[in-house]
Amino acid sequence: MNERAQTVSDSGAPAPHTFALIPAAYVYLRSAQGVLLQLRQNTGYMDGCWAAGAAGHIERGETAVQAAIRELREELGVTVEPAALHWVAVMQRTDGTENPREQRVDWFFTCDEWRGEPTIAEPQKCGGLAWHPLDDLPQEMPPHERRALEAVDAGGSTALLSFGPA
Repeated sequence: MNERAQTVSDSGAPAPHTFALIPAAYVYLRSAQGVLLQLRQNTGYMDGCWAAGAAGHIERGETAVQAAIRELREELGVTVEPAALHWVAVMQRTDGTENPREQRVDWFFTCDEWRGEPTIAEPQKCGGLAWHPLDDLPQEMPPHERRALEAVDAGGSTALLSFGPA
């Protein structure tokens, strides 16, 4: 077998040239008050920070849009139509992980129309919900999400953002 095509070594460890790509979808509900953010708690990642109202890993077989819709339902108890999601950016991240072979790819969306009142549907993971104006975001925020919200504030869509070491 061609060594370049081999993804697992004889010992079962990943081959030196491989890495894991972990996809996630983020959704920022928008209103006249700003964007809805949740206060993360008990997740083991960025606890104590204000982050997207709904976000999570894309599951096997899901598209980014399907994952965004599922996360909105699971985390905020709201439903949306696919056409209500507005794509903002895709971001490749090479930071924030203990595994040097792990990279992230994040799809960011905004949504201006939904059904239901946003509520804390996962109280074990969310310490609060609050609307924040884009020009007055909380200090305690994941840096990659702040970068995505800068793209939202600038208007339009950004094809690709990157975050991590150059």
